[in-house]
Amino acid sequence: MSTKQTGRLYGVGLGPGDPSLMTLRAVEVIAEADVVAYHSARHGRSIARSIAAKHLRADHVEEPLVYPVTTETTDHPGGYRGAMEEFYTEAAARLAVHLDAGRTVAVLAEGDPLFYGSYMHMHKRLADRYPTEVIPGVTSVSAAAARLGTPLAEGEEVLTILPGTLPEEELTARLASTDSAVVMKLGRTFTKVRRAIEGSGRLDEARYVERATMAGERTGELADVDPESVPYFSVAVLPSRIDAPTEVRERGEVVVVGTGPAGPLWLTPETRGALAAADDLVGYTTYLDRVPVRPGQLRHGSDNRVESERAEFALDLARRGQRVAVVSGGDPGVFAMATAVLEAAGQDAYKDVPVRVLPGVTAANAAAARAGAPLGHDYATISLSDRLKPWEVIAERLRAAAAADLVLALYNPGSRSRTWQVGKARDLLLEHRAADTPVVLGRDVGGAQESVRIVRLAELDPAEVDMRTILIVGSSQTQTVRRGDGEQIVWTPRRYPESGS
Repeated sequence: MSTKQTGRLYGVGLGPGDPSLMTLRAVEVIAEADVVAYHSARHGRSIARSIAAKHLRADHVEEPLVYPVTTETTDHPGGYRGAMEEFYTEAAARLAVHLDAGRTVAVLAEGDPLFYGSYMHMHKRLADRYPTEVIPGVTSVSAAAARLGTPLAEGEEVLTILPGTLPEEELTARLASTDSAVVMKLGRTFTKVRRAIEGSGRLDEARYVERATMAGERTGELADVDPESVPYFSVAVLPSRIDAPTEVRERGEVVVVGTGPAGPLWLTPETRGALAAADDLVGYTTYLDRVPVRPGQLRHGSDNRVESERAEFALDLARRGQRVAVVSGGDPGVFAMATAVLEAAGQDAYKDVPVRVLPGVTAANAAAARAGAPLGHDYATISLSDRLKPWEVIAERLRAAAAADLVLALYNPGSRSRTWQVGKARDLLLEHRAADTPVVLGRDVGGAQESVRIVRLAELDPAEVDMRTILIVGSSQTQTVRRGDGEQIVWTPRRYPESGS
């Protein structure tokens, strides 16, 4: 009994446009193929075919795969997506006829076949049924970098590749948070992409490359490009920041950022971008250690008790033209460096220095999320540290918040030199709260030593609390439940009972 021999499918990467950038393997496969297929618009011209033209023979069977739509509208009942899905299914069926007949089929693809290419739609429909080989090609991203003559990414930098069709806010966030980037599929998306790059604060870095390695190639500063002149085959490039030309600035700026409760997972895209763009980082050494080291970036670490000096140092650097990121843990505006920087910035010497504050995930938010939703209703945030305010003030505020039946997020509950405040706070709160009121003890949330426990207020042990711990004390309405997996969770209902009920 004989087994039917099918043909072989090839996805052939042709490179960015210059035929001389086709690989030797791509040329070999085209020469061996019985059938050469390529995509084209309805006008019939195919860029892929034009790249490979001199390698096509008269006896090649050519299969033009003509898109039913490109950017125009369609009356297909499934809309644009439905029209394209139907087209890809029909195109794959046409190629399958050749493969079933034992013919070798080479599907031509600009750039790399599996990188934003139409070939992948054939691959997904045919590769599980026929022997298949994909021939990689030089991408337009690599070609653009080569034409600009500048590194895309170096060392530990991260390169992000984005389609210009993403929503503007998504583009802005991703561009702000990455080291280097390439935005593809410009054309009609160019104006939106330009706004996103400008919104991320990186327009001065952005370069433009059109039809890299092809006839009509153009490069330049993206800010200078006329949106009406931009074709689909163009990219925006934010190249490597390492060894980039230093901008001469008369005056820099200070950005106060929060790293969240722990490492990189807790950074916002905006904060990540500000840290990457800074010339100098200033902060408590423990928090600076959370920020990846970047070549050419200066780090100025100090003790945790010199906030005013640290703030003035950062402002002095900015006054000399440096972009400075002052690094806090958590949110910089919650018991952290934003206040110190803004207080110093109010002095006459620094009034002209731009200062921005970027939000971060707070310790209270992080611990609450790990425990459930104890901050689901009104709550108060109080620091138990009496280093900057008398204990009498702290006690008065605790009584007022407890009497108002607010959930309490208690920061700085204890340290090596402060061991009695937790016990005092517990006893004071028990005057207003039931003994079984749930208390969340969140320690090193997000870090290697993370521990989140829920205890009864009457059983809160000061010995279990240190400076890396935050306490969340429930209100009279806060609930706890043990779920089927044994995990205990806590939440505070959003609805509060009416008086007298």
